[in-house]
Amino acid sequence: MNTDDINLAYKIRHALNENLDSLPASTTDRLAAARALALSRKKADAPATRQEKRPLFDLGSLFSRQWVARVAVAAPLLAMVIGLAGVYQVQREQRVAELADLDAAVLSDDLPLTAYTDHGFNAYLAQQQQQVPQRTQ
Repeated sequence: MNTDDINLAYKIRHALNENLDSLPASTTDRLAAARALALSRKKADAPATRQEKRPLFDLGSLFSRQWVARVAVAAPLLAMVIGLAGVYQVQREQRVAELADLDAAVLSDDLPLTAYTDHGFNAYLAQQQQQVPQRTQ
């Protein structure tokens, strides 16, 4: 049987199961007879029962191709997450080092800390920055 035949059989079975209670008794009897006839004509090498459920943990399937495919997808994702975490950590350490250098420069300067919060100090710094390029010319 090809996949189209199997899909058709599943659709028919599903439709019959949904409307089983509303079918007349003569129809259910004919369906039972048709099933018995189909089972009698079934090939001997085809399985007669449904496939058994696979166990939850099967060592044979642990090493199957599906497992390898899942690892092949998960490994790059895991590497990417670890890489992003590493980049974040390095950037965080650089930011902390920059802030520590800034704090050390402010604390070791001769100006009092209140000078940095004064609005006039910002104007003084802007004026000094404008004068510096003029001196180099």
